[in-house]
Amino acid sequence: MRKLILVQLGLIISCSLFAQDKAPDFGIKFSGFVKNDFFYDTRQTVNAREGHFLLWPAAESLDKNGDDINAEASFNFLSIQSRLTGKITGPDAFGAKTSGVIEGAFFGHTNPDINGFRLRHAFVKLKWEKSELLMGQYWHPMFVPACFPGVVSFNTGSGIQPFSRNPQIRFTQHFGNWKLFGVAFSERDFASRWTDPTGNTMVSSQFIRNAGMPSLHAQLQYTNKNEDGTGFTAGAGVGYLAIQPRLVTDSNLVTDKLVSGISALAYAKWTTSPVTVKLEAVYGENMANVLFFGGYAVSDINVATNEYEYTPFSNLAFWTDIHTNGKKVQVGLFAGMNMNNGTANPIVGQVYGLAPNISGVTRVSPRIMFNSGKFRFSTEFEYTSAEYGDGTYDSDGIPQNTYTVDNIRVLLATYYFF
Repeated sequence: MRKLILVQLGLIISCSLFAQDKAPDFGIKFSGFVKNDFFYDTRQTVNAREGHFLLWPAAESLDKNGDDINAEASFNFLSIQSRLTGKITGPDAFGAKTSGVIEGAFFGHTNPDINGFRLRHAFVKLKWEKSELLMGQYWHPMFVPACFPGVVSFNTGSGIQPFSRNPQIRFTQHFGNWKLFGVAFSERDFASRWTDPTGNTMVSSQFIRNAGMPSLHAQLQYTNKNEDGTGFTAGAGVGYLAIQPRLVTDSNLVTDKLVSGISALAYAKWTTSPVTVKLEAVYGENMANVLFFGGYAVSDINVATNEYEYTPFSNLAFWTDIHTNGKKVQVGLFAGMNMNNGTANPIVGQVYGLAPNISGVTRVSPRIMFNSGKFRFSTEFEYTSAEYGDGTYDSDGIPQNTYTVDNIRVLLATYYFF
């Protein structure tokens, strides 16, 4: 009897262990990194979070002697980019594999909230054999995870590369090496802009919400990846954005006038054993919501009702990023430029947006990274030049009477991945 009980107990334990081995590994797994940034700027800059997120050098601001106040240097040490990512897996639903991601960093939501934990990504995904449905906050479709600048700076090429994360619904259909996806999305942390009559600039999702429809984007991407990690990726996409800046005119009359704009991008990435080369071209109208300089302006005013017609500024940007693929040492170079192409119609009233008086930005940033296990040490020299106008525009909306300012950022960064 004792032997029989021992045999039965052994069978129960064996079955239990076998069932545990075969059971799906559902739950959440955490990863991320601790990052420290040490940087020095030769000039005051337009930035977020105490200089951490750099856009471009600040315009001239002259004192009573004609000296430029913004020509002074600055530095800072910060750890706010440190990140925590939770990847979630669960049982199938609707015949699809399910997953989710929630990710945050200590970047804060506003400058006074620096060091605060801030949501970056939060989405769920249903994945069938050849299609996917993503719902939640994820990268703007013009920020392509398969092809973006590999710079050390947290700006990730912002000002030349579109940068934003947006609440969205994204459906992807796969056709062999090709995939086609469509996105309907709104705005949250990165939003459109409007300036009230007192000169106060508002950055808010209410302008796209008032338009009554989400922003739309469609993109086709081709990927050919080899087993050794080499390969080729290319894609192109088009988008549409409409916002409604005002619900009522200054004459207290209802208005429903929209600012509409189109966007497009094309990109390619070649990965070989020694080097990776990335290229991208971007065209867009009213792109302040992805941290491009520009926005929109009043192109016509109804004198009787104070109702406005609007015209968007357009941008044309190009960038390239080249880096070696060594496991211990990587050397890279980012170079790009963004140009203000003006407006389709003459400007007759107020101008809205993010630095619409900039006519162009150019950036070159070489870098080197040293990897050892989970630790990385990186340094980067980022040269950024901005061409500012004096706030006047010609009949094509091009900033006039321009002058150039530049900044060099020396950046040291340490990472510890987990």
